[in-house]
Amino acid sequence: MDLTQLTATELIELYRSGQASPVEAMRQVLERVERVDPILNAFVLVDSDAGLAAARESEARWVAHRATGAPVGAVEGVPTTIKDILWTKGWPTLRGSRAINPDQPWEEDAPSVARLREAGAAMFGKTTTPEFGCKAETNSPLTGISRNPWDPSKTPGGSSGGTAAAIAAGLGALSMGTDGAGSVRIPAAFCGNVGMKASFGRVPAYPLSPFGSVANVGPHTMSVTDCALMMNVVAQPDPRDWTSLPYDGVDYLAELDDGIRGIRIAYSPTLGYAEVDSEVAARVDTAVRELEALGAIVEQVDPGIEDPLDISTGLWFVSSKTVYDSLGPEGQVVTDPDFAAQAAQGAELSAQDVQLLTLKRNALGTKMRLFMTRYDVLVTPAVAIPAFEARPAGAVPMTPESMLSWTPFSYPFNLTQQPAITVPCGLTSAGLPVGLQIVGRAHDDVTVLRAARAYESVHPVPRPRI
Repeated sequence: MDLTQLTATELIELYRSGQASPVEAMRQVLERVERVDPILNAFVLVDSDAGLAAARESEARWVAHRATGAPVGAVEGVPTTIKDILWTKGWPTLRGSRAINPDQPWEEDAPSVARLREAGAAMFGKTTTPEFGCKAETNSPLTGISRNPWDPSKTPGGSSGGTAAAIAAGLGALSMGTDGAGSVRIPAAFCGNVGMKASFGRVPAYPLSPFGSVANVGPHTMSVTDCALMMNVVAQPDPRDWTSLPYDGVDYLAELDDGIRGIRIAYSPTLGYAEVDSEVAARVDTAVRELEALGAIVEQVDPGIEDPLDISTGLWFVSSKTVYDSLGPEGQVVTDPDFAAQAAQGAELSAQDVQLLTLKRNALGTKMRLFMTRYDVLVTPAVAIPAFEARPAGAVPMTPESMLSWTPFSYPFNLTQQPAITVPCGLTSAGLPVGLQIVGRAHDDVTVLRAARAYESVHPVPRPRI
């Protein structure tokens, strides 16, 4: 049995019955990483010994559970990876940068990593990211170019591109990414997996991102059920994040399969301003018709907002400058040219400019909050185009347009802090995945997952053949 092609939920059921073991699953994953990752370059670190040790500990707990009913963790023994932005005890967190010294103590887990470890996740590696998660492609001077498992000539997207590529290719069943302007949802769309940006503050973070209150931590999986399972684990309190929402004790699996009959869907194919590839538009339109057939009440309507590209990139570039300045001359010399270009553009913005962008963000948030009083979810394409050619850092001039204009559906909802999920909704004629984005009302992560699960129930997630 090829355990690398199973979801976490499927693995757990096999562990429970004794038909498979965490050690067997980890060995298969590590063998597949050795074979496939030279093509994809999805990992910056693979620790086979740590992965096998964690799997052996989990196997012992499963043996005790079957014998005596002793407790096991929610993701006990599931092969798991972490994006190289999130602190992971015992492993360097280089953030895709040659400016970070790996030779220092690494003694603390980020909140989501800590919760996964407590829940029995068998962690075995860290996935690639552009430097400081600075762009929606995954390339960097540190790790080179990461590639898409559906077509290795294409980018996996970014900045959680290594995570998305690994999950889609069966290199672990669960992974944690980060999302500051679409960095979970863009690569999930390009690589054909499920990626969720929960409501801001729902998944605690630490250290808090230097990119501020657009930054989120989120799951990457190959099923919506696995995503809900991960949310149960990682959406738990951690006092290190003072911006986190109060813990509400929600079980994200409880209502997952309740369906969407009567749910009000606002369907906006362009948000009123985006240009969308014709094949992407067609796949998304077909998906919306499937949601309607499942009993949802669909209205095609735009929310009446203007493209907030200037807000997103302006605030981002100012933060890039802050990080760039902290590296000092020696670090700046080895930084990604794209990141340096962002910092240079951030230096051109005054304090008044930043305040005006913040006020524009406030108005956008209010407008979307009012719009969502009439609907349960908003449905859009995830990304306006399919995956494009993989390219090295600095291949094109870094501008707001080159950075994000081709993904106009992702960054607005970082600014508004709404929950949003991406699920695969078909392939282009070239065999590249297309993503469907489902955006929820503020703090209503449950309905977002429920709608995504309803769609997945009639459109199972395919896997690439690599």
